This record gives sequence, C-alpha cells and structure tokens, in this order.
Amino acid sequence: MPRQTKSFLIERFREVGIQPATRHGQNFLIDLNLQLLIVDSADLSPQDVVLEIGTGTGALTALMAQRAGAVITVEIDGHLFELASELLLEHENVTMLKHDALKNKNTFDQRIMDAVGLELAKDPTRRLKLVANLPYNIATPVLSNMLTCEYIPHSMVATIQNELADRIVARPWSKDYGALSVWMQCQANTEIVRIMAPGVFWPPPKVESAIVRIVVDAERRAQVPDRHYFHQFVKAIFIHRRKFLRANIVAAMKAHLSKAEVDEAIAPMDFSPDTRTEQLDVPTLLKLTELIRARAPEWTL
Repeated sequence: MPRQTKSFLIERFREVGIQPATRHGQNFLIDLNLQLLIVDSADLSPQDVVLEIGTGTGALTALMAQRAGAVITVEIDGHLFELASELLLEHENVTMLKHDALKNKNTFDQRIMDAVGLELAKDPTRRLKLVANLPYNIATPVLSNMLTCEYIPHSMVATIQNELADRIVARPWSKDYGALSVWMQCQANTEIVRIMAPGVFWPPPKVESAIVRIVVDAERRAQVPDRHYFHQFVKAIFIHRRKFLRANIVAAMKAHLSKAEVDEAIAPMDFSPDTRTEQLDVPTLLKLTELIRARAPEWTL
C-alpha cells in the first residue's frame, strides 16, 4: 500500500485532474505515525465494526481493515470515492458508500445505519466504533448524532478541530464549557489524545487539529432519564452560559412556567442568586433538568 505523503497525493491528484474540495473540508493526513496513532487509539479487534465518515483516498480505511472485522466507509466526493476504490479493492471486509453521511444536521442517512446494522447482526459479540479523520464542517453533528442514533457506538476516535476538542473535554467554569461538553460527558469518558499542527495535513488547515477519544459509558447513559429532554434543556440554558442561571431558565421556559413556578421548581437545589450556568457540572444539571421536567414535561426547544 503506498504511503499517503504530500508528494504522493499531489502526484495522484494531478494524474486524475482534481484538487482538494474545500467545501467538503478535505484535509488529508500525511503523517503515517499519526494515522497509526488513530488506529491504535481505537483499539480495533476482529469483533469491531468501524464506521468511517470521510474515506478520502482510503489510507486510514486500509489500515483499519487490517485489524477490524468490518469497515463501513462513507465518502461524498465521487472522485475520491473512485480513487479509494482502487486502493481498497483487495479488502473484502470494507463496505464503501458514496453519499452524504448526514440526512440533516440531526440525522444520519439511513443507508449508513442499514449497513451498520447488517454488519453488527453477523455476530452478537460485535461492537460499533466510529474512527475517522472528520471534515471540520460536519464534526459536531457527526459526534453528537452518534449518541442518539439507532446503533450507539462503543467508542469514537476522530481527528477534529482543536477548538472543538477543547469544548468536548471542557470542565465547569472553563471558557470552553458548554452544552456540547455536557452532552458528551453525560454519556462518555472524553480525552484529547494528541494535538496536531496544520503541517501534518495536506492542504494544511488554518487551525490546529486534535485526535479525540470518546468512550461511551453505559452507566452514565442510564443516569439520564430522558436524553432528548436533557439535551434540549441544556442547549437552551447554555445559550447565554455566563448569565445568571435563573434568568436563563426563565427565558427557556417562558411559554410553560412563570418566574414564580421556576423559583419553586429549582428551590430544592438551593442555588445562590448569582449562580451561573457555566459553573454547573453534569450531575447538578441532571438533577436540575428533572426538577424542571416534572413541572413542564411537554416542553421542547
């Protein structure tokens, strides 16, 4: 298998007369050690079904196919799909799909879930893992939606914009802590594996990237009684995360609860008047959400 170096990519793209498409966020990882680090971080085994969003030229796909039981890889760009098809032809455990991974910002294309389901059904011990060099423009919806889709992954390892990685692992009171931090951490353990300079990609992006590892925790997920309600409520009160918490709740619930009813609902939490949304950890937010949901179960964002 040829190494995905900058010179290799430039020559290969010249041969077929194409250029990287910025609208699809095409930045190709040209450091083989980092490609291997991604695969190592995913800890792949023959029991794993890998979902890769963004096949690119197939370099990462080929590495994963050597370790995983099956790889389902999705590419929106027809030219890249053809290039990758040549490289991946010998890997019988790779399923290639050519279309947009997302039906909309909240939903995967059903063809992807169907392909995943078929592979998982082949063996009850199989587990799903997302492993991908994600295009920046779809990284947030892909990672978020994986926690609500038909088949919940065991883990996710992805290269994403470093700013997004910081938000995923952020803790209360930090500048990056927000609704995405809470959504990920209420269901999984999150960590940044490696920060990467722009130069390890071709063409180089304008910002730093990071490899993030997200390992789903079944016990944490079980502690969220209504994940959809929790997700929506947290997003609503984090819109102005540095404002006072009470004001954010009142604004979010204005069509359902009066100010007095909000005060009555959150009284058991014994918040101080100057409590801000950004200081609440996940367990506190879970308790708060359930107090509000008991008063306004039909509320939605």
